[in-house]
Amino acid sequence: MADKSKTIIVKKVKKGHEGAHGGSWKVAYADFVTAMMAFFLLMWLLAMVSPEKKAAISEYFKHFSIFAESGKSFMKESSQIFEKPGEEAKTVNKEFGQGAGEMSAEQFKNKLKKAIDEKLQGLKEHLMVDTVEGGVRIQLVDTEGKPMFRPGGAEPSPSAMEILRFVADNIKDMPNKIAVEGHTDASPLKTQQYSNWELSTDRASAARRLLQEDGIDSSSIARVVGYADTELLYKDKPTDSRNRRISIILLEEKVAQPPIAVEPAQGKAAEAPQPLQKASTTANTPAASTTPAPKPSTRQEQNKSFIVPIEPKKPLELNKPDSNR
Repeated sequence: MADKSKTIIVKKVKKGHEGAHGGSWKVAYADFVTAMMAFFLLMWLLAMVSPEKKAAISEYFKHFSIFAESGKSFMKESSQIFEKPGEEAKTVNKEFGQGAGEMSAEQFKNKLKKAIDEKLQGLKEHLMVDTVEGGVRIQLVDTEGKPMFRPGGAEPSPSAMEILRFVADNIKDMPNKIAVEGHTDASPLKTQQYSNWELSTDRASAARRLLQEDGIDSSSIARVVGYADTELLYKDKPTDSRNRRISIILLEEKVAQPPIAVEPAQGKAAEAPQPLQKASTTANTPAASTTPAPKPSTRQEQNKSFIVPIEPKKPLELNKPDSNR
C-alpha cells in the first residue's frame, strides 16, 4: 500500500530545431561553392595564358611595392620583350633614349643629375632636372643676385654659357627632339615697346644658338617659344627670381604607326553588260546554227519565261453515216 501512494512524474523533453540549426548553413555552403568556382575559373584562365605573358606579370610584381607604386599604372612603363619563350624579360623603352631604347627618361634624369654633381658643383643651384609628361626637362634658373642673362636683355652670362655647354655635351647624342622655352617673372619692363613676351622669346632663341654652337644639330630643334610670365615656377611668388628661367625639354619620341594597307576588293570590277547579238539567220553560215544563244544579262530577262506557241489543232470532222448503207 505504501508503494502505491508514491507519485511517479515522467518529464518528457521535446527536441526541436534551435536557431543555430536553421537555414544559415545554406548561405555558408553557397559562399563556399562560389569561392571554389572562382578558384577553378582562375586556374583555367592561368592555364590558357602563354608563358611569355606569365613571365611579364611575374617581372612586374617581382619588385612591386604598394607604397612606392601607389596610383601609378604599369602601362606607362617601358615595354618588355621576349626573344624566346621562358627567358627573362628585357626592358625596352620605345619613346625615350638612345638608339633602340637603351635608356629610359628616369634613368637619363638620374645620369644627368650625377654629372651635374661631378662637373657643375659650383653652378648646381642654377640647374633643375625633372621628368614631365613630354619628356625630360632641364631648367636654367636665376638666383638672387646671379642672373643667367643681362637684366632686361638676352645676352647670356658666362655662367649660362658654361651650363648650356654642359647641357649640349650631354644631350647632343640623343635622338630626341629638343624644345627650348623662355620664361620671365611677373615684373614688367620699363619700356612699353619691349615686353616680357619679346624678352622670353629672345632669351630662348639665344639659348638655342648657344646649343647649336656647342654641337646640337639644327634638325633636332623642335620649337623655340617664349611664355613670358604665364607659366610661373613659383605661382605664390610671381616676382621671384627663380621664375626667370630657360627650359630645355627632350621630347619623348612617339613610335609612328604604320599606315593601314587597304586591301583591294576581291575580284575584278564588274564589266558593263554587253548588248546581246542577234543570231544570224543566214543559212550559209553553219556556225550560226551550232552556236548557243547568249545568256540574258539582266535579272528581268532571266525571269522571262519562254513560251513555245502551240498551233491549235483542226476540229475533228465526224464522218456522216452513209445513207446508202
